[in-house]
Amino acid sequence: MPRSRSRSDSGFRIGTGFFGLILVGIICAIGVVLTVESMASIRRFGWDFWRTDLWDPVAGEFGALPFIWGTLYSAVLALGIATPIALGIAIFISELSPAALRQPLVFLTELLAAIPSIVYGLWGIFVLVPAVRALESATPEALRGTPLFSGPPLGLGMVAAGLVLAVMVMPFISSVSREVLRSVPVAQREGAYALGATRFEAIRAVLFYARTGIIGAIMLGFGRALGETMAVTMVIGNNPRVSLSLFAPQYTMAAVIANEFTEAADELYLSALVEIGLVLFVITLLVNTLSRLLLWSMNRSRRVAGRRPAEATA
Repeated sequence: MPRSRSRSDSGFRIGTGFFGLILVGIICAIGVVLTVESMASIRRFGWDFWRTDLWDPVAGEFGALPFIWGTLYSAVLALGIATPIALGIAIFISELSPAALRQPLVFLTELLAAIPSIVYGLWGIFVLVPAVRALESATPEALRGTPLFSGPPLGLGMVAAGLVLAVMVMPFISSVSREVLRSVPVAQREGAYALGATRFEAIRAVLFYARTGIIGAIMLGFGRALGETMAVTMVIGNNPRVSLSLFAPQYTMAAVIANEFTEAADELYLSALVEIGLVLFVITLLVNTLSRLLLWSMNRSRRVAGRRPAEATA
């Protein structure tokens, strides 16, 4: 009996390991295909493709810097807007909400994640862009003279893109954070109250205990923001330039691929667009790798801190 159980365990381990290898193989295959299809652009431009801001299909000159900048800028802006709101929603639902409101709020939060990207784009065009245009027009001239708020009040630009992305990533961050907070042992809350903590202090202790999972939720939202296409394409203005201004129309990597892939008339143009996809793929891998390293270091420090009281008691 133990021998048959050992065989079944080994077979299960090998089977699940095989599926894990399939996932690794798919990721490697995507990287290989993108590299092969963008080889003409890689040979022509090399590393200059990453650091030049000229995008001229007519002259055959391509640089991905404006798209890299626009992608990272919009994603970081969206994360800065969405994170405090999403955490506030998660804390309210898991810690403060009355029981009668909890399920409706969970449903509405998850409903936001189910809305198609194109619907967010239409909402952005008809509702958000006019509101942003009015906000930009009301901006004082003293601020309009600074690099962060320079540019004409078009409504289409980085502010609109950041707000749309913030609404789109908010349910992902909120849902994962809510589940992380629910998984915190009740003893953590009871221990805080037993020490005389207020409700705010008890919630802060719960957040500290769940910080690793919350950071994972934020990085999940960041990855979602990096790859968003249609909604951002419809409100960002699609202008390939590097600008610090929140009002200026800019571009993202996913948007330029969606807009220009069917218009690529020659091999170099098509190869440059595929290389932008490769750049986005590499950046996404780097972001996820760095987030995993951060989570690993936080878990390691938690384990070390947990061993020290035991060693001191011994």
